[in-house]
Amino acid sequence: MKPSPLKSLTIQEAAYMQFQLVDAMTRHFHGDMVLSTGDLGIHPQYNRPVTTVTAEKVLQDFFGCEAAMLVRGAGTGALRLALFATAAPGGRVLIHDAPVYPTTKTSMEMMGIESHAVDFHDTKAVQEAVQSEPLQAVLIQVTRQKPDDTYDLKTLIETIRTANPHIPIVTDDNYSALKTPHIGAQIGGTLATFSSFKLLGPEGIGVIVGEAKWIEKLRRENYSGGSQVQGHEAIKALRGMVYAPVALAISAQVSEEVTQRVNQGEVPGIKDAFIVNAQSKVVIVRFEQAIAKEVLNEAAKLGAAPYPVGAESKYEISPMFYRVSGTFRAADPEAEHNMLRINPMRAGADTVIRILQQAIKAVLRHE
Repeated sequence: MKPSPLKSLTIQEAAYMQFQLVDAMTRHFHGDMVLSTGDLGIHPQYNRPVTTVTAEKVLQDFFGCEAAMLVRGAGTGALRLALFATAAPGGRVLIHDAPVYPTTKTSMEMMGIESHAVDFHDTKAVQEAVQSEPLQAVLIQVTRQKPDDTYDLKTLIETIRTANPHIPIVTDDNYSALKTPHIGAQIGGTLATFSSFKLLGPEGIGVIVGEAKWIEKLRRENYSGGSQVQGHEAIKALRGMVYAPVALAISAQVSEEVTQRVNQGEVPGIKDAFIVNAQSKVVIVRFEQAIAKEVLNEAAKLGAAPYPVGAESKYEISPMFYRVSGTFRAADPEAEHNMLRINPMRAGADTVIRILQQAIKAVLRHE
């Protein structure tokens, strides 16, 4: 297995992205609106708060797409609505031949959506599927579904568009939005979906960006007052997104440093380390002995977070040490015993290395 994680933004690139988002905000928000908590309720002109409308215009401008929509249900809700708009209940969707993310699988089951899987690395198979199969849409998970996935999002979308220019393409950009140069809707996709909670925003708010006709369809369906994202939630979503690119780029840089230092032998007891997207970009460390569970227990005592809140939410500050994903465990039954994954979150490499060293030392001392 040779992992091929998505290429993260550099800190300089992330800073530029931050500046572009702030620039878009200044083009749509008056100064006093930025300093407010936003309005509430169903404005007669828009059927949603004015602040929410304005925030959506900012996102539309920032991503350079026809429309944007803030929705309830975080990333899962955004993807569910995008599938509802494009595939509709009972439709058939092309997916990658890999384990489907659990909440996505649930969403498809709820709507009776049938999947047709092909290997997204196989250009010919993808072209044949979108040309000959009775499909309503294509769903692409941008982050890796399998550790050895290598397909490039832009190339994959171009392959689909060449074979079938009109088929809707929905991208699940969770864990990649504002970490990489583009979301799916910026490079030929129909609708891109992601969670603001994973971008330092409020709980439960999702984002859909892309072609206007599909988003307008969703607005007509999503008309009830209780379904609207309120103004204070919309402004909090934007504020989180302003700070997310740089914070996430720093975390990616720390992951690279931790991996390099571990592989140079700085932490006795570790065989090697490598970076994967599972789903967030994390460091996988592999121990020389089957001590992963014991190290996790000791790491928590040393200040490491033992489980996620939103997997990169505003609440997650300490480095997170937790077990490897189900995909890894399925591919390698021993992975649960000799591997763990680390997301530095807001911590530096020195902190991650220290916790690793002290946790391993404590485990080996108790043996």
